[in-house]
Amino acid sequence: MMYTEIHWSLQSAFPVLSALQLLPLAFVLLVWAQRSEKIAVKVAIAGSLAELFLGIYLYTGFELQPASMQFAEFSMLFSPFSYHAAVDGISVLFILLSALLLLIILVYGLTFRHPLEKQELAAILAIESSLMVQFTNVNLLWFLVASALQLLLVAYLLKQRSTSAQTDLALSRYFQFMLVGLLLLTLGIFMLGWNHAHVHEKWEFDLFELAKHEIPVAFRSVVFFLLFYGLAVRIPLFPLHGWFPLVAEHGTVAIAGVLLIGIKVGAFGLVRFVLPLLPEAVMQWQIHIMAFATAGIFYAALLALLQTNLRRLLAFAVVSHTSIMIIGLFSLEHAAFQGSMLLAVNYGLAAAGLLFMTGMVYRRTHTLRLDRLGGLFDRLPLIGITFFIAGLSIVGMPGTPGFDAAHLVLEAAIVRFGALPSIAAA
Repeated sequence: MMYTEIHWSLQSAFPVLSALQLLPLAFVLLVWAQRSEKIAVKVAIAGSLAELFLGIYLYTGFELQPASMQFAEFSMLFSPFSYHAAVDGISVLFILLSALLLLIILVYGLTFRHPLEKQELAAILAIESSLMVQFTNVNLLWFLVASALQLLLVAYLLKQRSTSAQTDLALSRYFQFMLVGLLLLTLGIFMLGWNHAHVHEKWEFDLFELAKHEIPVAFRSVVFFLLFYGLAVRIPLFPLHGWFPLVAEHGTVAIAGVLLIGIKVGAFGLVRFVLPLLPEAVMQWQIHIMAFATAGIFYAALLALLQTNLRRLLAFAVVSHTSIMIIGLFSLEHAAFQGSMLLAVNYGLAAAGLLFMTGMVYRRTHTLRLDRLGGLFDRLPLIGITFFIAGLSIVGMPGTPGFDAAHLVLEAAIVRFGALPSIAAA
């Protein structure tokens, strides 16, 4: 597979992708330099707002017609850790969504009785920087380093902003799953680099270079499962979701970061690296992945119906609905692919809305037990309406963004696999 790219100097007055990655880090330093917590919050919000404006600038300069990677930047730091950044339409979409949601998280923090501390603000901005690294870099080593950094930063937020009585258990479960996923992702990436070194006597992790050569049949499936497991555990996809319900009982800021990183980064990694580098393995294991995704829809939906805690209910609902996204990706149909990307964006927005409203309900009632939350709509109408609209978008109600996305996935699933996966996804 061959890639073409357009250099940033032909599209922008400055290297906008580098700016997207470095700007949050600059504001991390500014936040740390503040003595007043109130000023630190304002500085963090200003930094996140500036990042959103950069994302909008990137979007307005993106050209729709050429089927190529754009705003390309390259710098030979030291092989194989060369810096190579470029974006396509999917990257731009996820960059905008990330910048918007992280800004919302910081603004939402203003409503806390105990405002976000400097360390927490710095962690959120550092997460934003790591997300931009992942969405812009085509070198798998940079993607891997950013993944490791995110694991630590999210764990810190989970520890600091917890409303769960099982904080230690949730953190333990989170580390167990994420460390195993990170280890397998590392092994898969290094196997790709080793294969390139075996053929060309040079270690290489650049997607453009790796895509020029086929992976040997002998370990094609092994690399596929290593990469797929490492990314699927972040989404989270059944049966790799065991950490998620426990973590979901934590505070809104922490779990919003987990969802933001998981759903988008996991899906993006599959699209950016797994599908183009291992098309034969994807075809070979397509039916098996589809079977797990279909089972995950039913399994997680049934468990969601049994929950008495609102956050756990939302966690299982997310697991169920992200399985639809996987069905779309592995249908290998153009319409389903578009639908899956739209679903990823829709879930990022709608799930964040549900979580923020859940956090507001908790702050007013000090409980998330469903049997104690009756009659809240009359007392909290704005929260109720927002929750209702976000919920309709999650289930794909006509007139919401989720409907068009789910319709594309279902239509393509019928063409590729017949009615069963389509009925399950519906």
